[in-house]
Amino acid sequence: MMSDELDNLYGNLDDDLHADLHDELSSDEDELEAYCMTCKQKTTIEHPEPIWTRRGAPGTRGTCPVCGTMVFRMGSTPAHQALRRPEPLKALDTPRSTSKNPRKPISAVTYINYSVSDTEFAEILAEDLNRIGIQTWMAGSEVDDVNWATGVHPALVECKNMIIILSPLAIKATNVQEALKFFVERRKPIVVAELHPTELPDELRRKPRFAFSGDDYKQQFRELVQALND
Repeated sequence: MMSDELDNLYGNLDDDLHADLHDELSSDEDELEAYCMTCKQKTTIEHPEPIWTRRGAPGTRGTCPVCGTMVFRMGSTPAHQALRRPEPLKALDTPRSTSKNPRKPISAVTYINYSVSDTEFAEILAEDLNRIGIQTWMAGSEVDDVNWATGVHPALVECKNMIIILSPLAIKATNVQEALKFFVERRKPIVVAELHPTELPDELRRKPRFAFSGDDYKQQFRELVQALND
């Protein structure tokens, strides 16, 4: 199964099941079974690993011992008891516009990728985008110590485009690089908000870039919004 298909599978699994049901599915079995999409049959989960969905529901991920395909089943197991259950992520479920114009279309959720040193600017940019109806996800709100079903934070999977706030410190930050790599590999749209003059990495050289290092914030903001809507 391709990675994008897995992303969609894990992203939608708990749309059909409620968290309280998952808690009732706890199992003391030594071996867990799951349905293999390749073999078209139930199989024992090899190398089982406890994970969480974006709504805080427990599950188990592993591989099919026959074909090696990744398999997955919902439900709590004893392995989850020692793990911290994450809070459900609601920001990506039903984006809402804060615009006073109720007919204004709501854009796909935009991932704002930035380093901690640029937090103040990131918050200003997010607030302005939300005000005109572009829902955003702030990278700083992620939880790093959760074993998510998709292998990465759900926001990376579900956000449709990215604004990377570029500065000399940001381009060296591990969290910024990892999020950028995820978007580049999946060929998701990326736009650059250059906060300070910075040497562009190769993967950003052909991306739309807007210089916020000057005094014309409003003009650069308008052009950035246009790029997001293209």
